[in-house]
Amino acid sequence: MNNPWPKWVRDDGTVVSCTEKVKVMTENFDEIKQITQDAFEDGLLMEVNESQMREALHALVESLVNPYHKI
Repeated sequence: MNNPWPKWVRDDGTVVSCTEKVKVMTENFDEIKQITQDAFEDGLLMEVNESQMREALHALVESLVNPYHKI
């Protein structure tokens, strides 16, 4: 199966090539996709407007905080 996620890169543009790191990122994003799909479908089944669901999910991503921000 082809990995649908991007090649992960560092701030300096080099590719993250560690197999374990890439595996963890793939697993995390696969899980996030499934949870998000489930929440999206639940909202639609409860008659929430599709555009509103998409906007709320985008807002959720935008609200994420980087606790490792480099100063």
